[in-house]
Amino acid sequence: MSQFDVFRNPDPGSQARIPFVVVLQSDLLDAVDNHVVAPLRAKHESHIVPVLRLNPHVMIDDEEYLVRVQDLATVPRRMLKEKVATLAPQREEILAALDFLFTGF
Repeated sequence: MSQFDVFRNPDPGSQARIPFVVVLQSDLLDAVDNHVVAPLRAKHESHIVPVLRLNPHVMIDDEEYLVRVQDLATVPRRMLKEKVATLAPQREEILAALDFLFTGF
């Protein structure tokens, strides 16, 4: 499992509104039991208002999603089974969103 890998959301209770999660923690911590993830929410949801610099736009299977870094969570590593994509090409944008979340810059 690598940083910025995208997996199907393993939680049946939230899959309808959060179909995917992206792994945010470093590859160096891959052996840690829980992984820090951010949910991906469909951009077209009218009640989701993206915040500039905080919610990068990404494409998965020709659909546009927002990375919701303000909704960080941990997921047991064993539950992240179905990798569907990688957001590694958007590394700088996602790291900038995390920096903005924690430092305001």
